[in-house]
Amino acid sequence: MKKENFVSLILGTVGGILFALGMCMCLLPDWNAFKLGLVTGVIGLAVLLAMLFVRRKIQGKPPVKLNRRTVGIIVLAVLGTLVLGAGMCLVMVWERLALGILVGIIGIVMLLCLIPLTKGIK
Repeated sequence: MKKENFVSLILGTVGGILFALGMCMCLLPDWNAFKLGLVTGVIGLAVLLAMLFVRRKIQGKPPVKLNRRTVGIIVLAVLGTLVLGAGMCLVMVWERLALGILVGIIGIVMLLCLIPLTKGIK
């Protein structure tokens, strides 16, 4: 296993777990841990963002240049993730099955649009 893959594996796992746990703490009212969940989620996001910079540094690539295309891809990724998460909440928390499935599918389609935007169609 290459060094950058191992570092990405560790940072991605830790960041993903912290982010997911933080979101559960925020969204589940039974836990009564909204503020702590918010802090945990932000720490998870920071670890995931650090993973991006560390991986590029290990690979010897230049930092990510922010242009309109990159910002658009980031916005689409965030919106797609939020829409998918809203669909999951509709199903699991508010028990609105049909609407939740529909919203979740829209979120999945938004996330699938990222593939041709980032990799292109050959």
